[in-house]
Amino acid sequence: MSEPGAGVSARDALRHTWQEHLRHKVFIIVLLLGLLVFLCLSGLSVGGASYNIAESWRALISGIGRSREDMELSHQILWQLRVPRVFMAAVCGSGLALAGLMMQTILRNPLASPYTLGISSAASFGAALAIILKKGVTDLLPFYVPYDYLIGANAFCFTLLSTLAIYFLSKSQKVTPETIVLFGVAVSYIFSAGVSLLQYIGKSEELAALAYWMFGSLSKANWSKLKISCLIVLGIFILSYRKAWDFNLLMLGDEDAKSMGINVERLRVMGLLLASFITAVIVSMLGPIGFIGLAAPHLGRILVGGDHRFLIPISCLLGMVLLTLADTLARTIFSPVVIPVGIVTSAIGVPLLIYLIMKRRKEHW
Repeated sequence: MSEPGAGVSARDALRHTWQEHLRHKVFIIVLLLGLLVFLCLSGLSVGGASYNIAESWRALISGIGRSREDMELSHQILWQLRVPRVFMAAVCGSGLALAGLMMQTILRNPLASPYTLGISSAASFGAALAIILKKGVTDLLPFYVPYDYLIGANAFCFTLLSTLAIYFLSKSQKVTPETIVLFGVAVSYIFSAGVSLLQYIGKSEELAALAYWMFGSLSKANWSKLKISCLIVLGIFILSYRKAWDFNLLMLGDEDAKSMGINVERLRVMGLLLASFITAVIVSMLGPIGFIGLAAPHLGRILVGGDHRFLIPISCLLGMVLLTLADTLARTIFSPVVIPVGIVTSAIGVPLLIYLIMKRRKEHW
């Protein structure tokens, strides 16, 4: 029989270990928040009219709660052009990271992301339909919709269409990660074939417009898109965080999760729909921006492990940091030429993807 003090010492050691882990996670969160603030201020400082970080901070603070007419001209430039772009990068980076994390968790596949299910191809087909044929879902409405909204509406609707196709196909048999991925690959090939056909019949100027949209760019950011993105990303973040413990149990395997009272099929479908919806909104506004949903969750697991109570917020912060950094680089590498941010994220993500394939460690998924 162990001595009375042995249990107390073991509990104290366990409590001390937990506190150390908690302090480490809190330190990571604070560090990422500080890095995000620095990158946002740096993003506000670069452009045609350059400011230092202190000037950007004063302009940002002075504009809160004031009308644009009451600001100085330099502050108006920041608030009308740069602030929505930088904040949109942070919000959408968070949304893409959250979508990627949910897909990797529900599929238990370290290389999964929303684009694995053909979302990018579906959005590109919708955009190609609008750009080349000038046709889309808005033609079904009884009132006129300006052409500027046609591309985004098409991309959004075709993204949801691909999600519904995968959902109903997977419901015809037992829902497993393997069948969902296979359906996603099939849907991706179908829409890719449609894009290729439209490119074949398109004119040169139409092909140039489609190519620019498919790169993904934050130049389309504005205040109205930022407000919509904030509401959707925040709402889905809250819903997913409430399921953090369920996601932890799902990582143990379907049978173990079911034995602990988790409805695995419902959780997997919910994660699929939420990840697809948040990606559909972002893609319809900015175009497809790849690899954020792949890179951020992996970096999060390296930093804090697989506990979704910490992994969800830290992955979102990493997504914010990565896309804000990519946008700042896109505006400075070939300044004054601004390149689409999708090119930069691909340049960052491809080496990571190759590393994961070549050096894939044995992990429990």
